[in-house]
Amino acid sequence: MKYSAIITDIEGTTSRISFVTEVLFPYAAAELPAFIQANAAQPAVAEQLSACRALMQQADASVDSIITQLQQWIAEDQKITPLKALQGMVWQQGYQSGAFKGHVYADVYAALNHWQQQGVKLYIYSSGSVQAQQLLFRYSDFGDLTSLFSGYFDTRIGAKRDIASYAAILQQLQLPPKQVLFLSDVAAELDAAAPLGLGTIQLIRDGQAAGSHAIAHNFSDVAEQIA
Repeated sequence: MKYSAIITDIEGTTSRISFVTEVLFPYAAAELPAFIQANAAQPAVAEQLSACRALMQQADASVDSIITQLQQWIAEDQKITPLKALQGMVWQQGYQSGAFKGHVYADVYAALNHWQQQGVKLYIYSSGSVQAQQLLFRYSDFGDLTSLFSGYFDTRIGAKRDIASYAAILQQLQLPPKQVLFLSDVAAELDAAAPLGLGTIQLIRDGQAAGSHAIAHNFSDVAEQIA
């Protein structure tokens, strides 16, 4: 095994893109207004509303105006930390109520189990909040998979197309870059990680444009390349 740790993206990599665009985003857009209205005074929600006001540069923005802004950010698929945090809170209700399960490809389930059994440390790095990441894998098609992972990273560590984000992750992992593999379907994210010396493989599951990195069509392909 060539690597001591594997970091993987979610959307388009471990899970189908349509699960996010056709299930999670519409659910959040539909449920977010009522959730915020009902929970605006709760400390965790109030903290994110304050962060939204700061981003909007409107210190006295009403809850209704924040909701309008959040809906616009959802429509634009903005990678904004307070939006992702609030979406995660709403999705928790959906997962726990059984409205949906987290989609994980069968090849991902098999590979993650195999790698962990080999002693490889597994991590998630996604634009979705850590809470949202954990929910997807806790309520996955294959049951609770959270025990497979050693850690999670989201936009609080930095943007996924920023080389500094991967430097910060490496600092936390305390591993040489050559011992770490990053998997993503987005070439620009791999472009940011590669200059630091991380291994990179691009997942091409849904016709994504290939970059200059090694290519795999599923996690079985990945496993063959790194054995």
